[in-house]
Amino acid sequence: MDVETLRAVAAGFNAHDLEAILRHFAEDATFDAPRGSQPFGQRFEGVAAIRDAFAARFAGIPDVHYGDDRHFVSGDRGASEWLLTGTTADGVPMNVRGCDLWEFRGNRITRKDSYWKIVT
Repeated sequence: MDVETLRAVAAGFNAHDLEAILRHFAEDATFDAPRGSQPFGQRFEGVAAIRDAFAARFAGIPDVHYGDDRHFVSGDRGASEWLLTGTTADGVPMNVRGCDLWEFRGNRITRKDSYWKIVT
């Protein structure tokens, strides 16, 4: 895995292109969303569940954009930092700094663990 792949995933998010994002995920990947009832947030297991979670993100924040991003890869792990901006479907503006912790198997993503700093 390399930084260019993480940049491609970020570009897929900004284009709201699920196929461009998910082509990099292993079928058995997991996604830990930043919000949820568990200490890890909410976990989505398998690429179909991850697709639904990302589609919900695009529906909930129709103009979501990840900018000011930086990406790092070392072995089978990586990290991305970004600034999420947009407006929720309910009209609430968002301006959130966050990061993703990544795990890889070969050239596929096996885990995406997201964290957000919520501005109040």
